[in-house]
Amino acid sequence: MEPAQSEMSILGCSPNGKGHNLGGDKYVPTKTMPEELDTFDDPDGILESEEFLPNGDGKKPTRFTDFEGKTSFGMSVFNLGNAIMGSGILGLAYAMANTGIVLFLFLLTAVAVLSCYSIHLLLKSSGIVGIRAYEQLGYRAFGTPGKMAAGIAITLQNIGAMSSYLYIVKSEFPLVIQAFSRADPSADLWYLNGNYLVIMVSIGVILPLALMKQLGYLGYTSGFSLSCMVFFLSAVIYKKFQIPCPFGEFSAANHTVSHLDIHLNITDNHATHDNGLVHEMDDSHCGARMFTMNSQTAYTIPILAFAFVCHPEVLPIYTELRNPTQRRMQHVSNLSILVMYTMYFLAALFGYLTFYGKTETELLHTYSRIDPYDTLILCVRLAVLTAVTLTVPIVLFPVRRALNQMFFASKSFNWLRHVAIAVTLLSFINMLVIFAPNILGIFGIIGATSAPCLIFIFPAIFYIRIVPKEQEPMHSIPKILAACFAGLGVVFMIMSLSFIIIDWTTGSSNSGGGH
Repeated sequence: MEPAQSEMSILGCSPNGKGHNLGGDKYVPTKTMPEELDTFDDPDGILESEEFLPNGDGKKPTRFTDFEGKTSFGMSVFNLGNAIMGSGILGLAYAMANTGIVLFLFLLTAVAVLSCYSIHLLLKSSGIVGIRAYEQLGYRAFGTPGKMAAGIAITLQNIGAMSSYLYIVKSEFPLVIQAFSRADPSADLWYLNGNYLVIMVSIGVILPLALMKQLGYLGYTSGFSLSCMVFFLSAVIYKKFQIPCPFGEFSAANHTVSHLDIHLNITDNHATHDNGLVHEMDDSHCGARMFTMNSQTAYTIPILAFAFVCHPEVLPIYTELRNPTQRRMQHVSNLSILVMYTMYFLAALFGYLTFYGKTETELLHTYSRIDPYDTLILCVRLAVLTAVTLTVPIVLFPVRRALNQMFFASKSFNWLRHVAIAVTLLSFINMLVIFAPNILGIFGIIGATSAPCLIFIFPAIFYIRIVPKEQEPMHSIPKILAACFAGLGVVFMIMSLSFIIIDWTTGSSNSGGGH
């Protein structure tokens, strides 16, 4: 079947909603037309973003495929790229420090390729049955249990992601404001209260964007969010050539001493500050390693495995893509992953080459050790906060869509419900972040379970169940590869859960996700 063939043809339906005469349609193979499609195609109702567009004869077209996508290729790339990019980019330099440059590049490349393959499985399954909703693919494969499993996984994964983003806003935004204003950290000022700030950001920025009817409208904010991360990357590259190794630690009593002066005062691996204190400046860590294996290396595997989490957003973006075809959406996905792959590697590389063995788990905190009042780094931290904030609406859309599919599938679009779900979700997440920040650790367990399902396991088993055996037998290479892919997801899930449990029992915090 040609990639450019419309999903209407795949469903074997005419524009007025009636079936074609299969004998006279050379484009529709009989084996791809299971009888249950006549009764399944979104049996419970229409999706949140669907509309019924009347034809000239006044009849309704087939459900779901009638939605006329209006989002351009570029805006779709921005939206998917913004969905991929999370706060995990700040920890990739630490991951490289514990794997080495070559091993990190190999792992990052492998994960990027696997993510492209996973999206390929989703899009092919979607194309065969004419469904562009993750939850309905689950229904098509396993009935109601599959639909609920997919919906719950998307809901928990994305609520966890949004909670972590808003927690970053709560904890980092006051520090940035305090540094810019040089205010006393102990002062009881309302604009240094993270609880107030996270509520203001949620109401003033996130909620208006989350109330958009269609995801495509967020393409401009997604483009701006990606621009903020490009600024972050540019600053990391620039700082590589400005900060010497070993670097001088910031001293409040001697913050006027420049980094270069500290570096030039090194004698016998020591640097003497004006206040008379002597700090050891051991430069043994100032060397790049191609391969590194240590106690932290294994923790980087889950971090990298989830670095390209965007699968809940793929099908909603596909729904709104202008001139949607499987090949066109695959190109959107491949380009988004390629852009993020490049940014990830460059940020990790130059961050690592700046601090080498002294790289911390959060890259920007390492810069603060040198000068917490560095204007450029403060601007970078503000840019990262902006990018993280603008990612929240993108992540909220699939959650609302999943809730609609699970609980309101028989209902048509309703603005009151649309707004109520967004307000409820943001209120719930704000309460978690403000009143129960410790519960975010629970979302680590949830993320370690739901992320492998959404990235590896569900796309593979949905593909195996949905693709007809007449077209691809179980012993065919594509289905064998899909089965192995699902097994790989189980391995990643076990690894992630094991590391989190080890962290809890030892009191450390080494594991993490890509978001």
